[in-house]
Amino acid sequence: MAAESSFDIVSKVDRQEADNALNQTSREIAQRFDFKNTGAGIRWSGELGVEITANSEERARAVLDVFKEKLVKRGVSLRSLEADDPKQSGKDYRLSATFEQGISQENAKKVAKIVRDEGPKGVKVQVQGDELRVASKKRDDLQEVISLLKGKDLDFALQFVNYR
Repeated sequence: MAAESSFDIVSKVDRQEADNALNQTSREIAQRFDFKNTGAGIRWSGELGVEITANSEERARAVLDVFKEKLVKRGVSLRSLEADDPKQSGKDYRLSATFEQGISQENAKKVAKIVRDEGPKGVKVQVQGDELRVASKKRDDLQEVISLLKGKDLDFALQFVNYR
């Protein structure tokens, strides 16, 4: 009898890569001419929050665009970043953004349904808190599930870990 192979589906943000992207953004807005004397800045706000400040709504959005560009270059999915609209706070505009981690119960059910309906037969999916475990006797079936989910346009980020 062949042993079962499995992998986990998670939705996590690599904090170090996000931190590197934030530091690169901070350096770039300090250097760029179009951000001079605009009071533009970006910093961490809590564990997974980012706060952007600037003297106009357009500048705050521009800093967010630079940050998104740096995240993409560092391999962090933009689907995990939720940004609010800029709000006026005194003379400055503040824009808050947070990184979403974990797969919600409804999204976990949606992924499990996709795997059951469109995936190969004999693949088992278990919801374990904010992640999913996919198991099968055949490793090829697991590879097929990974490529199936990568091909789907889901509105949240997925990573595949603990492939055994």
